[in-house]
Amino acid sequence: MSSAGAGRRERPAAAPGGGTVLRRAARAEWGPLLRTVRTALAASRLRAIPLTLTAVGLTLVFQFVQNQAWGYRAVQNIGSVQADEHLWLALLRTPLSLFVPALDLPVWGALAQILVVFGIAEICVGRRQTLAVAYLATLAGTMYARLGIWIGPVSPVGLPDSDKYVIDTGPSAAVVGLAVFVCWRHRAWFTCAAVALAMVIEVVSIKNNLAGKEHIAAILAVLVLCGMQELGRPRTAPGDAPDVSGSAHPR
Repeated sequence: MSSAGAGRRERPAAAPGGGTVLRRAARAEWGPLLRTVRTALAASRLRAIPLTLTAVGLTLVFQFVQNQAWGYRAVQNIGSVQADEHLWLALLRTPLSLFVPALDLPVWGALAQILVVFGIAEICVGRRQTLAVAYLATLAGTMYARLGIWIGPVSPVGLPDSDKYVIDTGPSAAVVGLAVFVCWRHRAWFTCAAVALAMVIEVVSIKNNLAGKEHIAAILAVLVLCGMQELGRPRTAPGDAPDVSGSAHPR
């Protein structure tokens, strides 16, 4: 080998068109969403997600308090939901139940879900819609628990009577609902379908319990909301791009 060619290495040939197709598909799927998030964080940093940071802080407070002998009952009284309670009491507790971490799951999982999904949603659709969708998804799970127990275990969509004593807290239903809502608004159809399919597989193959079925209820409720918004959306003229940025949504 000559000295001139010793330091020269040929670059391996790329697969013809494969990488380009994947990059193009990824840009089409996540490009608008990532640009919106990147722009907001570059301009305002953490000031872009005050709601998300508040939710993370509230979850940490509840986690600390409920693990103290003096605080467990207080947290249960204001944020614990069970299907055997009176409906009005469950409805009063449902908003705060979103921020009460489940005792049998690691709190870092709840914090990560809130930070990532709530943060993206707050930037992309605004604070008011993030709160509204999170509450809708959580409420759908709360109401499903009562309906599922009434139907009973004889049906695939029903629940055993023992589930009415399960403490039903945590952000997972809200996180799933927000993920579907943001993907729908930003036309990330594949990701939207993947989230929904993953929740169905969870119920069918992994976790056929109250929490898993509540995730399905949350997705269905959010899809109904998305459908209603689509029906009320003004039709764009041919050639006009639909508005999927978060900047147009009030905060």
